[in-house]
Amino acid sequence: MAKKSYFIRTGGQTGVDRAALDFGIARHIPCGGWCPRGGWAEDHKSDAGLLEKYRGLTETPGREVDQRTAWNVRDSHATLILIRGDAMRKSPGTQFTQRAAELMFIRPCLIVDISKLDSVAKAQTWLEHIHEGLGFAVEMWLNIAGPRESEAPGIYKEAGIFLSKLLL
Repeated sequence: MAKKSYFIRTGGQTGVDRAALDFGIARHIPCGGWCPRGGWAEDHKSDAGLLEKYRGLTETPGREVDQRTAWNVRDSHATLILIRGDAMRKSPGTQFTQRAAELMFIRPCLIVDISKLDSVAKAQTWLEHIHEGLGFAVEMWLNIAGPRESEAPGIYKEAGIFLSKLLL
């Protein structure tokens, strides 16, 4: 059986999004996604800041972050949301990602608390199910989302560690 591979799609915001992009770039995994017009992120408020560093990102027509989120869900086969503890409650953007996946675009969506010991195994089982259930032979675009660094300090580092266990 061929090794399954994942392409990473994400929006480039600090925290989980950025961890996914940096993980993909470091390991030569195709990655990209939509970001708000002007390349806005909480640490890149000036035009093109984010786009200069992450060339795989494409600007949406508007500056609205919900458009970025919705389009990343829409253009992916599935969405994996990485949280820690009660971070979901504190992150309206992450809540919107879940709604976009489950209600707007009817895409498979898994929320994983990466602070739990079984989180990698849970996500691996889910990814296998997605591949088998939807008939993906080898490659799949996976939207990786979660809270911003300001909403969950330290989530960037934790998400990077989680992804290195999950996707390698």
